[in-house]
Amino acid sequence: MMILRPIQQSDYPALVKIAHESGHGFTSLPNNEKLLQKKIDHSVSSFAKAATEPGDEGYLFVLEDTETGEVVGTSGIEAAVGLDDAFYHYHLSKVIHSSRTLNVYKAVDILTLCNDYTGATELCTLFLKDAYRKNSNGKLLSKSRFMFIKQHQQRFAQTVIAEMRGVSDDNGSSPFWQWLEEHFFSMDFPTADYLTGIGQKVFIAELMPKYPIYVNLLSKNAQAVIGKVHDNTRPAIELLKSEGFTFNGYVDIFDAGPTVEAKVDNIATIRNAKHFKVEIGEPSGDTMVLLANEKLTDFRATVVPMTFDERMSSIVITQQVADALYLQAGDSVSATTI
Repeated sequence: MMILRPIQQSDYPALVKIAHESGHGFTSLPNNEKLLQKKIDHSVSSFAKAATEPGDEGYLFVLEDTETGEVVGTSGIEAAVGLDDAFYHYHLSKVIHSSRTLNVYKAVDILTLCNDYTGATELCTLFLKDAYRKNSNGKLLSKSRFMFIKQHQQRFAQTVIAEMRGVSDDNGSSPFWQWLEEHFFSMDFPTADYLTGIGQKVFIAELMPKYPIYVNLLSKNAQAVIGKVHDNTRPAIELLKSEGFTFNGYVDIFDAGPTVEAKVDNIATIRNAKHFKVEIGEPSGDTMVLLANEKLTDFRATVVPMTFDERMSSIVITQQVADALYLQAGDSVSATTI
């Protein structure tokens, strides 16, 4: 059985392995052991905190294969970004160059450095090992976060965003960053990405061009990847689109990957999930259902096949599933199809 749960101190070795496997462009999980331990500490304290509004909390989850005890993936939520360190994006928009006298009208794309998402809740740190990218594991790893947000909405903002990994090759070379490096930074993409991941962001403000960048002045390769995702990220962005997330022109300042956003009440899983009373038995049926208990530090979620009718007031699960989710007969559980 696959179970999603809050990360624990004992998961440190597994998180180090995941950070190593995630490769270049995965800014939120730098391959730095000291900072990974710090992220675990911060997550543990965030779950224990009695938060009544979104602040600097960071919630990190892991996906565990209960048969082997192996941690095979991770995902996270930042309650509110940009409150301590500036949270940068480029916004893609248009300016019009026109002259009635000369009968000239031309719309030109520009990229403007901004902090428009300050205070938003961010979905982050989603990574699943290759061998487990099957069945409903990816959906469990991603969508369980929406169940957690639904149950603890006071901890999160009304706007939820997700930065999608942009285009780069196996060596960490980004076409968009190559252009920025040549003209402004003299620093390769893996180095810039790593420095950002470990919190050294001051160089962004110091070296980033302060004025809008005309897209048509970029190299053709750089222009081609603006708003595009890494091949490994395509399933993640398609899942978020199915949840109601949209791209509104904001891209990452390093690889130009898209940032998508949604209002909490418009996210499909949050809107569709309902509360059911737990019954213990032997369910039948093959509808894949996302289940999550309604706890905080003991939050648990899984996906199981069953007969599902959202009009019912109760739901039947096995004793094994109940134990895995820390549930007893008569408890309340959140559920929705996936």
